[in-house]
Amino acid sequence: MTRRIQPFAVYSDGKGNIYEDPKIFAAGRSGNRIYPLYLDEMIPLPYGSEVFELPGRRVLGYSRKGELVEGKNGIACAAFIAPAHTQLSIAAWRNTVNAPVLPLYAYTAIGWYNGKFYVPALRIDPDTRQDCENFNQKIIIQRGKRLLREHPQNRLIHHLVQNCAFTYLCPAARNYVMNRWEAPLPVSPTCNARCVGCISKQDEKESPVHESQHRLTFVPTVDEIVGVAVPHLENAPNPVVSFGQGCEGEPLMQWELIRDAIKAIRAKTSKGVINLNTNGSKPQAVEELFKAGLNSIRVSMNSAQEKWYNLYIRPVNFTQNDAIESLRVARRHNAWSSINYFVMPGITDTPEEIAALRKIIADARISMIQWRNFNIDPDWLFNRIEFTDSAELIGVKQFMDYIRKEFPWVYFGYFNPPANIIDQYGFK
Repeated sequence: MTRRIQPFAVYSDGKGNIYEDPKIFAAGRSGNRIYPLYLDEMIPLPYGSEVFELPGRRVLGYSRKGELVEGKNGIACAAFIAPAHTQLSIAAWRNTVNAPVLPLYAYTAIGWYNGKFYVPALRIDPDTRQDCENFNQKIIIQRGKRLLREHPQNRLIHHLVQNCAFTYLCPAARNYVMNRWEAPLPVSPTCNARCVGCISKQDEKESPVHESQHRLTFVPTVDEIVGVAVPHLENAPNPVVSFGQGCEGEPLMQWELIRDAIKAIRAKTSKGVINLNTNGSKPQAVEELFKAGLNSIRVSMNSAQEKWYNLYIRPVNFTQNDAIESLRVARRHNAWSSINYFVMPGITDTPEEIAALRKIIADARISMIQWRNFNIDPDWLFNRIEFTDSAELIGVKQFMDYIRKEFPWVYFGYFNPPANIIDQYGFK
């Protein structure tokens, strides 16, 4: 029998240096369960990932006797893995007294073996649109400044360039500046959900974390939207434009504007894909958008189970069934529909979750699952939704395998697909 290799745990010295701990092996975590990590279920840390130290947290790992122990050195670490990759285990740590709540990132387990970092993850999407090596910020700044000069009155272009591409280094905005692939179309400063881990709006009175980026402060005009969308759809390779971005609220709060913008865009070009990223809260509005020429929709869900969905999304005047109905609407229009699925090991990979997700897939006949990492401190999330561990864990990879086997038409990925993917895999 071949011995399975265990990578070593790693820790930070608090000064930006990360070390292996040769006395303990790396551990992973699903929910509140901790288990050893093995190299055959891991990949080298993808290029473009980051390694974080976790303040107020001590490393947990396994001794050579197989006992769970607390590391005696430094501060626990986790990986924030590059786009297109999905985590299979979150990092294992022990909180010290008054450990601060972590910022809104994903915290994937990490280990070290033979000169390399390894993570329990897989590449879920071969699309390279957000791979780090595709971005040269000097060129992006040059092109962005040119766009600002050429469009001095277009507030949406200024927002995408100055706020998104220059300040937050948003991959979608930088791809817009580079005139390629998927471009963002934020339109809504307001939202009808109060997601616990919202990256653009946090309530200072109830939340110990700060939003990751500032939200859009204006509603663009149809002409401003057309000024972004039409040149991109006409000239970019594999073009997609998407309403609904991290720098805004819920786009359906401006659905009439989106409807009019879609009509104006399609009056000028038939090329590319017009997509909507949404919470799916207004299925009647979604119906109107598809009638206007919308091509695809992505509906966000932290869980297919209504109890976890409600406790995280905290919907205002809508339900999870409204979100599912929006997916049904897409199906009735023979359009591409995706779930933006927030992967949190321990919640995602349970029998209860797979049963709920199977029901949604069979009911709405969705086209795709985008397996996205959940950007939130796991302990804070579990506390906020009063999470209790399932009696059984399937494992994220095994969960994916079950879904793929039962629903072979469902496309697995990370990004909103361009027309060639939709044409190849759509409406089965």
